[in-house]
Amino acid sequence: MPIIVNLDVMMAKRKMSLNELSEKVGLTLSNLSILKTGKAKAIRFTTLEAICKALDCQPGDILEYEDPGS
Repeated sequence: MPIIVNLDVMMAKRKMSLNELSEKVGLTLSNLSILKTGKAKAIRFTTLEAICKALDCQPGDILEYEDPGS
């Protein structure tokens, strides 16, 4: 998939655990884990907003597009 999720990178930069982010965002550990590993097929803007607020970052810090042809 050409969309890369850098959630683990931002969590490391903020020194935040998956458990802590889960509590702040209101998502289950399993749903956050699916997102973190890049296995999610979609993300709601409200979820993305909550993650960005909790990690004090921009959506582009978490999501990245990589052209599969390059």
